[in-house]
Amino acid sequence: MKPDDVHKLTQWLSPGYPVGSFSFSHGLEWAISQGDVANADDLTDWLDDILRLGSGRNDAILLVHAYRANQADLPEIAELARALNPGCERLLETTAQGAAFIKTTQAIWSGELPDMPYPVAIGAVARQHDLALDLTVQMYLHSFAANLVSAAVRFVPLGQTEGQRVLAALAKAINQVTDHALTASLDDLGGCAFRADMASMHHETLSTRIFRS
Repeated sequence: MKPDDVHKLTQWLSPGYPVGSFSFSHGLEWAISQGDVANADDLTDWLDDILRLGSGRNDAILLVHAYRANQADLPEIAELARALNPGCERLLETTAQGAAFIKTTQAIWSGELPDMPYPVAIGAVARQHDLALDLTVQMYLHSFAANLVSAAVRFVPLGQTEGQRVLAALAKAINQVTDHALTASLDDLGGCAFRADMASMHHETLSTRIFRS
């Protein structure tokens, strides 16, 4: 990749890019409120499971297939991405961020794509800009994990240094999930991070909430 491409991908997946990621916790807020995630070790285990066995893995596979897809096949991949969400808040999380990403990116770099779930949008736009697929997946997963670490730092609460230790500990999982996604088919989609899925559903009923999911 050219240096400008690295800057572009870093900008897209930085916390400052206006997709609203800071307002979503992926059900983590409920898990913290129930005591499932009470310290850095709990958080590391929780996020490692999501990356390897849950939505992190699925998002990586969807991103890869969106990147490699013909324009005509993108709507089907987008619909599959919507169907994989276990509840309305997780659906909102991926569709709202995807729509915001496409709106902002096309306003700056032009292009034309309909709204679609976040990982599908990232894959499709990365293909338009001819960015390296493996690095795109790695940085997407890193951004996903970093956002949830940031939520935990604020809500557990954890110290900033503890949060960064958790994120560093997830590098191995991010690399392994990336390698798997690059060779996986859409038939490999699925997961067994059931507690995380249930957390996202229970979050809908919390009487006091900081996050939208």
